[in-house]
Amino acid sequence: MKNRQDDDYVKENQFEPLQPAANFAKTAQVNDDSLYREAKKDRLAFWAKMADNLTWNNKWERILDDDNPPYYKWFTNGKLNVSENFLDIHIKNGLGDKKALIFEGEKGDSLALTYKQLLEEVCKFSNVLTKLGIKKGDTITIWMPMIPEAIIAMLGCTRIGAIHSVVFGGFSPEALKDRILDSKSKLVVTADGANRRGKVIPMRSAADQVLDQCPGVEKVVIVNRTGTSYNSKSGRDLSWSELMADADHNFEPVTMDAEDPLFILYSSGTTGKPKGILHTTGGYLVGVKTTFRYVFDHREDDLYWCTADIGWITGHSYIVYGPLSNGSSTFIYEGTPDYPGRDRFWELIEKYQVTVFYTAPTAIRSFMRWGDQYVDMRDLSSLRLLGSVGEPINPEAWLWYHEHIGKGKCPIVDTWWQTETGMIMITPLPGVTPLKPGSASWAFPGIEVDVFDDNGNPTEAGQRGFLVIKSPWPAMLRTLHGDPERFENTYWQQYPGFYFTGDGAWKDQDGYLWIMGRVDDVLNVSGHRIGTMEVESALVEHPSAAEAAVIGKVHEIKGHAITAFVTLKEGYEGSEELVQELKSHVGKKIGAIARPEEIFFTYELPKTRSGKIMRRLLRDIAEQRDLGDVTTLMDPQVVASIKEGYTEK
Repeated sequence: MKNRQDDDYVKENQFEPLQPAANFAKTAQVNDDSLYREAKKDRLAFWAKMADNLTWNNKWERILDDDNPPYYKWFTNGKLNVSENFLDIHIKNGLGDKKALIFEGEKGDSLALTYKQLLEEVCKFSNVLTKLGIKKGDTITIWMPMIPEAIIAMLGCTRIGAIHSVVFGGFSPEALKDRILDSKSKLVVTADGANRRGKVIPMRSAADQVLDQCPGVEKVVIVNRTGTSYNSKSGRDLSWSELMADADHNFEPVTMDAEDPLFILYSSGTTGKPKGILHTTGGYLVGVKTTFRYVFDHREDDLYWCTADIGWITGHSYIVYGPLSNGSSTFIYEGTPDYPGRDRFWELIEKYQVTVFYTAPTAIRSFMRWGDQYVDMRDLSSLRLLGSVGEPINPEAWLWYHEHIGKGKCPIVDTWWQTETGMIMITPLPGVTPLKPGSASWAFPGIEVDVFDDNGNPTEAGQRGFLVIKSPWPAMLRTLHGDPERFENTYWQQYPGFYFTGDGAWKDQDGYLWIMGRVDDVLNVSGHRIGTMEVESALVEHPSAAEAAVIGKVHEIKGHAITAFVTLKEGYEGSEELVQELKSHVGKKIGAIARPEEIFFTYELPKTRSGKIMRRLLRDIAEQRDLGDVTTLMDPQVVASIKEGYTEK
């Protein structure tokens, strides 16, 4: 990435680091640099020590097998079972009566399962799977709402050694079909329907559109969640409740090799075909258990809430595997943050006394736009730690989150990682790291990262480049399911010997990492590289802007012309004067080269049901291309509205 050294940009974006509060640091899991020093002295010995926190049936023979890069193996010939580490071990250690899962539905129904109760449910479902002919190595697709049965199904797979492929409940039936066929799933677990903003979204009847095109699916297990009717196919469709009612609540866990597949999770790529990212058992569990413990400063009395969906890696690693491997209590919620009111999340934090809250910048910016009154009407004093995940967080959102949700007393762990990495890679440690709003800080102990230029040389402070991971890590993906060539070309070809993340980044003078977002979201404007995140961050620093999405519209002369779609805070009206003001603001913050050529105001941005902004659709609108499938959006009507308004403009 050819960039000029930009000291002015670095200086303008320096923030006085916020030191960890003395009372927080005093009792934190990590409150000095000893963990970093230990990992730097001997990285593999550090990860071996972390692996000793798991219960192994047979200990590994070799920490890292790097004989055949990039097909690395961790803890070779080690034997263990994931569900045993989640459940049986905690019960033996006296945590049987501790709440493992706490659930609230959109309508206010609730359920709490202790570790003993969760073990019984998991064993019952393990027996169900076995009775249905599922065995070690078979793949199961889980297409579910955010309900406890989804997690029970995942853990049931781990107990018998089956591979789970969780498909986000908001994906279309076509997307479900593609993932079933690619993973060669033999069984699908789903629900009759899901509750969403006061409406019922049919799932089982929607699946009818594609199940007959999936000949490998032998059985479909259906949870009765909403009472939604569907046409049951005799001999194939089975009731979760009926199967579980007759199942034995004892099941001996199957011993797994550390390198046995644990799950496949599909992630979008630069082509239309999703990437089936394969994670294995031992290394993944070491990575998520360790990072959860230290990043979220795990305490025995915590109630932890990650607002992601289990259909994404954040849900896998930090709703299910990380919290439960540490014996934590994890909270799950079925609904959205704005239904039945915009204070819904804060109501739940107050009701359940949540102590650790982990959410996405997109959600935080929505909270900002709605106004402080929804936060102020609730008691959030139980919170002690906040987290950010999913995309880079702009400094204004970080500061609002710190002040209004954390009341100025909660550290924020801004985390960078990917579906492919499996675990958090770049993050502060809340008891020791001085925090800079908008920076993910630096690598977790035992992780080696850097920023490279086009030629594979480390960049200087302030110089943009590509984020790379310099050495293998325990929770890393092992391959892309059925496509090793794509695995090698996507991640290992750009810089031979190093993992290419696909993200742009830069380091400041203090060594803090600032993530710019995906490389394909880095624009070439008249020969200059401009990160869309940088422009978006500048826009939302203006008092009128709540959210912004920036895309590069193809320009005959410049390469890209910057186009911004902006939602305004309540009380502001879009006008030509405001357009000019926003353009000037960006020019002042970043430079004239980053000044948007056009700014379009919209009441909402197109987002998936998980809250991710679909910038691809905005590019298609700006360049007048066909939009394709928009069924995965939270509100498909938003796109039609933007397209109509943009065309008229």
